Amino acid sequence: MSSMPVSTVPQAPVGPGLTQGQRLIYTFTAPSKTFADIKRNSSWWLPLLITVFTGLILWTAITVKVTWSQVYENNQRNVPQWAKDLQDKQPPEAKARAEKIGPISQEITWALSPIFLFIIDAAAAGVLLLTINFGFGGRARFFDILSVELYAGLVSWVLKFLLGTIAIFAGLAGESFNVQNVAGTNLGYYLNQQETPKALYFLATAIDPLVIWNLVLTSIGVAIVAGTKKSSGYIAVFGWWLLITLVLLGFASAF
Repeated sequence: MSSMPVSTVPQAPVGPGLTQGQRLIYTFTAPSKTFADIKRNSSWWLPLLITVFTGLILWTAITVKVTWSQVYENNQRNVPQWAKDLQDKQPPEAKARAEKIGPISQEITWALSPIFLFIIDAAAAGVLLLTINFGFGGRARFFDILSVELYAGLVSWVLKFLLGTIAIFAGLAGESFNVQNVAGTNLGYYLNQQETPKALYFLATAIDPLVIWNLVLTSIGVAIVAGTKKSSGYIAVFGWWLLITLVLLGFASAF
């Protein structure tokens, strides 16, 4: 008796993944496509490279047009009163040494800022990995979430760096430049830091449309790579952001 042929269901062909350029474009226009592709390949070198490059552009603009001596002077005007009192009690030699080392320290710190940002992103990816996997039953991998964060960062850090550079070359007075808030994308940028209550200034700076956009993209991306509901991604990401914001707000109010 001849055996009956066994029919098989043809598998749907797996199409090629997105190119790096497509991932970049879709981050702004169709982010779910970028994050779905991250599940296939968690490559994150392109957004990191763009972040470093745009940060270098801003660093160059500050060096050439603002100068790090001016940055240091601006920062000194905005330090809390108790810190100013401590500085006033220093001997003249210590003050002179601080004024000499301060601008150099600012310059080096900003030159190394991409490294600090990457460390922060890596730490946040670890926290979100634990949150989405253990708290919401997700199946995310560390480098998937790190890649999501770096692509989402394109709409905040990279745009801020570029807008800050444009403002400097458009004629922004060096005395008005705040290295801790380089772009006018939040209300705090337009407030007088010395005259505004610290808590209010912090809130006005923290509630930034570009930051919110970043958080929304991160929420969507985390949910996609973890295979959970989008609401789980929003709860995980915005929950941590709200907690950290409240803690920092408490410090701003106290000190």
